[in-house]
Amino acid sequence: MNENVEQAIRELAQGNFILVYDVDGREEEVDLVCLAEKVTPNHVYHLRNDAGGLICIAMHAKIAEKLGLPFMLEIYSNVLSQYSIFSKISPNVACPYGDKPSFSVTINHIDTYTGITDNDRSLTIREFGLLGSQIYQNGAKSKYYRDKFGEKFRAPGHTHLLIANRQLLKKRLGHTELTVTLALLGGLSPISVLCEMLDGTTGKALSIKKAREYANRNKLIMVKGKEIVEAFDEYLNKVKI
Repeated sequence: MNENVEQAIRELAQGNFILVYDVDGREEEVDLVCLAEKVTPNHVYHLRNDAGGLICIAMHAKIAEKLGLPFMLEIYSNVLSQYSIFSKISPNVACPYGDKPSFSVTINHIDTYTGITDNDRSLTIREFGLLGSQIYQNGAKSKYYRDKFGEKFRAPGHTHLLIANRQLLKKRLGHTELTVTLALLGGLSPISVLCEMLDGTTGKALSIKKAREYANRNKLIMVKGKEIVEAFDEYLNKVKI
């Protein structure tokens, strides 16, 4: 594992932001990322102001399975008999960059008011991160955690959930998988919060050059997907041994 990846993991563990670029030829976007269970209102403020994209929680597939959370595409497919419009607006095809969306449902914590404020979204993100951490580490029966989830959260809400591919970077190289894998490699809870960095001048995603300048100004670590993939390959080789 190279020093840049190790430093990114240390920053996540301390509750700090890092920047993650996916890979050339895919989205070619940079996301602002931190660990879900560490999120504060100040984190949400910077995600929406400095990044500006969609604020989402990305989780390891094992957490989604314990909670019985589906992909949104699965929900659409299951209601086709009642709402045929989904066969037109949500065909079973990949995005332009090659992957199927990782979106699941949207949630709010039950103690939120509107669900959209920095205070409300940080509560939703942090509490889901803490619950997800318990699920991943403890491995108790699904019913217990589903009951806890039902007690603490409501859907629909203002925070999007993303589910990483079960085989992580072996099957998908999205920011969902990259950030979850990075946390996993560091022995951290594999639940991140991420937001695409956008450029208000060009109307496009922030270029990697401008993202690097932002990282330097704010003394943040920026890591490329290629580096995370290499570290994951090293990890898998050790596990096999």
